Amino acid sequence: MKALIVGAAGFVGSYLIQHLTTTYDWEIHATKLPNENLSVSDIHVHDLNILNIDEIRELFTKLKPDYIFHLAAQSSVALSWNNPQITVDINIKGTLNILDTIRSLDGYSPKILLIGSGEEYGYILPDETPVNEQVTPRPGNIYAATKACQNMLGNIYYRAYGMQLIMVRAFNHIGPNQTSVFVASDFCKQVAEIEAGKKKPILHVGNLSAKRDFTDVRDVVRAYGILIQHGKAGETYNIGSGHAISIQELLNVILSLSTAKILVSTDPARLRPSDIPVIEADITKLQDSINWHPEISLKQTLLETLNYWRGTLL
Repeated sequence: MKALIVGAAGFVGSYLIQHLTTTYDWEIHATKLPNENLSVSDIHVHDLNILNIDEIRELFTKLKPDYIFHLAAQSSVALSWNNPQITVDINIKGTLNILDTIRSLDGYSPKILLIGSGEEYGYILPDETPVNEQVTPRPGNIYAATKACQNMLGNIYYRAYGMQLIMVRAFNHIGPNQTSVFVASDFCKQVAEIEAGKKKPILHVGNLSAKRDFTDVRDVVRAYGILIQHGKAGETYNIGSGHAISIQELLNVILSLSTAKILVSTDPARLRPSDIPVIEADITKLQDSINWHPEISLKQTLLETLNYWRGTLL
């Protein structure tokens, strides 16, 4: 079997490559942007801009992979507020370019995993928590709106053209090597900088009351590998821990892993124009469909993330 990871140079891509190469006897291909670095042995790496449909057509005509993991995205909520145009271009137009290219190739019907987000659910009512896949999304930010649109497009292309599309809504996934744009990695980086004497012992935070569902990225990519083989086309699956904690609780765990004396200060610049109070996954459908459950504890993930930043700052 031949698998292609589109947008593999990011945080999740590196973990998915590692998981697929060590778990399955597949021929692995991965794409990156020309300015990105992706040096991994035993896989084939290709430059690809998903906003260039000619590049997509050339690559897909040549490879015709059996499995396609569509990871390419602008995935930062904060950045989506600052640059909604690029978020729409990558997350919606880029996805359409891939789907239309696949549809145009005669006799070609790969299995495609479209990666969405738990953020799509948006304003979840109290009686809808934990949220299941039947709840109507009410996106509360630009990023979530683009991912909700991607999910709808996946459903439309499945029904209209019979494409083997499986959609997922992945809730917050974290781990070592994640950019500090995301909250867990940001807190760990700040703590490591304070421990190293590179910044004053003040940790800057945004809204600590919001509750989110955090899962180790290594558990998430395990689910991806199983779903693309055994998931049902046309269906959407939540991937998460099934348990939300407040950002304050997340911060408390991180602070408990450090011996430094650290003050916490709210930074108005870190507060979003709109923030959803609680996002928690109901993963019943996923667990009824495949043999999967989270294996790595939150504390272990945060310790490894903190140690990653400690090592980076040496």
